[in-house]
Amino acid sequence: MAQQTYINVDMSKSQSKSKSRSKSKYRVSNWSEYDASLKQRGSLTFWLTDEVIEQWVNHKKTGRRGASKTYSDVAIELMVALSSLFGLAGRQTEGFVESIFDLMGLDLPVPDHSTVCRRVRKLNIAIPVMPRTEGIHLVVDSTGVKVYGEGEWKTRIHGVGKRRTWRKLHLGVNEATGEIVTAVVTTNNLSDDQVFDELLDGVEGEITQVSGDGAYDQQKCYEKASQLGAKTTIPPGFVAQSKERG
Repeated sequence: MAQQTYINVDMSKSQSKSKSRSKSKYRVSNWSEYDASLKQRGSLTFWLTDEVIEQWVNHKKTGRRGASKTYSDVAIELMVALSSLFGLAGRQTEGFVESIFDLMGLDLPVPDHSTVCRRVRKLNIAIPVMPRTEGIHLVVDSTGVKVYGEGEWKTRIHGVGKRRTWRKLHLGVNEATGEIVTAVVTTNNLSDDQVFDELLDGVEGEITQVSGDGAYDQQKCYEKASQLGAKTTIPPGFVAQSKERG
C-alpha cells in the first residue's frame, strides 16, 4: 500500500491580486460546512507509492570503475517535479523532501541540490502517451507568447527596448481528455488559418471532428478537414458576419 501524509499549507498569500468581477451576494447558512471547505483549500495530501520508496536508492552496479550512483533516476525525477510544481529552489526542495520523509517515518537519504542539477542533465524521461482506440475531436486555437532576453550588450548600451518579440503558439487539444496532441510555434505575423494544415498533419491517428473560432472560417480549412474525413464546427468569421448584416 502507498504511504501518505497530510500537510497543512497556508494559501492566503497566493490569492490573486487582480480585481474580480462583481458577484451576487448571498447569506451563508451552513457555517460548519463552509468553515470546513475553507480549511480544505489549504490542505495538501502528499503520498509516495511503495514502488517509489523501494526504487529511491540505486542498487544497480555499473561494472565500471568508480562509485555507482547513490540515487535512482526515479528519485531525481521526483525532486525536479516537486521543484517545478511548488516553485522551489534547489535547497528548498531538498529541505521539503527531508521534512516529508520525516513525517512519513522514512529513513531515506535525500539528494542535495548539486547532485540533482548534475543528474537532471542526463535523464532520459519517457513522456507517457495516452492510448487512443478511436478518432478524436480536435479543438484548435492560438495564443501569443512574449520572448524575453535582448542580450546584455544591447541592453547595456541602448537600454531595455520598448518593443518585445512575440511568437504565436498554435495548439490542438483532444476535446475529450484535454491532452495537447499537436503544437506549432510561428512568428506573430502568421494567421491561424495559415497554420491549420500543419496542426492537423501533426496529429497521429484519426480526426473525426475539428472545432475552432472564426479565425479558421476559411475555405482551405474546410477543405483540409474534409480530406481527412473530419466534420468541422467553426462559427462565421467577423468579415462574414459583417457582410450578412450589411
